[in-house]
Amino acid sequence: MSGQISNLTEGKKILDVQGLTKHFEITKGIVKRVAGHVRAVDDVNLYVKAGETLSIVGESGCGKTTLGRCIVRAIEPTRGQVNLLVDDKWVDLTSLKGKELRAARRHFHMIFQDPYSSLDPRMTVLDIVKEPLVYNKLAQGNEARDIVLETLKVVGLEENHLRRYPHAFSGGQRQRIGIARSLVCNPQLIVCDESVSALDVSIQAQILNLLKDLQRDLNLSYIFIAHDLAVVEHISDRLAVMYVGKIVELANSDEIFSHPRHPYTEALLSAVPQPDPTRKSERIILPGEVANPANPPSGCYFHPRCLYATEECRKETPQWREVAPEHYVACHHADQLQLKGMI
Repeated sequence: MSGQISNLTEGKKILDVQGLTKHFEITKGIVKRVAGHVRAVDDVNLYVKAGETLSIVGESGCGKTTLGRCIVRAIEPTRGQVNLLVDDKWVDLTSLKGKELRAARRHFHMIFQDPYSSLDPRMTVLDIVKEPLVYNKLAQGNEARDIVLETLKVVGLEENHLRRYPHAFSGGQRQRIGIARSLVCNPQLIVCDESVSALDVSIQAQILNLLKDLQRDLNLSYIFIAHDLAVVEHISDRLAVMYVGKIVELANSDEIFSHPRHPYTEALLSAVPQPDPTRKSERIILPGEVANPANPPSGCYFHPRCLYATEECRKETPQWREVAPEHYVACHHADQLQLKGMI
């Protein structure tokens, strides 16, 4: 992969998501009458810089995966903009169709959660990794094979793996194949959807270290979707916390781990196991259940479970605002609350 390193300046914004929304229709009856909508992603704003990792965390069902798939156009968003910097020009991915969208796809990719189901069992490793090159008309024949082999070596695989099928590999090796497929077109942005959650702990560490090494060498940007905050702490530069389709807090990961400003973030951090046996853990148990995205509560979606909720929280939707440099939160009382972090 040498010679393919991105020339983007580290720290330069390459992705800007504005008002991204995805509503799924709820239909009833034989005629499929629309009876409502599931607000899977609800007016999300975020950005990613070159060479950084933005992690997205939250409970299962909060919309993390749907958000990632909307960004890469694997799912069509209902509305909003996904602006990607391509060849020093901003391109709104949501407005692209046909050939224009296919041409833009080589600049971003997605690594899926299950490394087995995301690989075609009827294709060899050579064909799997080569497919994006052929699809984007970047290389064919021996040239494509050479690029595939070089990419496989970067992720820790060898030439004798080229003719094997996915069933012949372990889970960690299959995830390396998925990573190689994502890298082969030299993208600038990769969305990692729970890409280590299906692996053993020791293999997780290997894959995380591989991703960090690739990021350093190729100046890659990641959107890392996860529910394990211990993993997120290891890899992320910035952290976005998601609840019922909305981003409720976004800041530098160290800042969030030490000084959370949203009550939901505080509760998530309290659930992370502490490696220090002398340190007493004070778990915050949230009352009630996660709000129904098809019928969310009024005001702040989190107020039925929040330990600090007031009448204002029940009636008024909190505004997305910057409470400290590069620290954004959607909470009426973020300025008054003194919340506990991990650090």
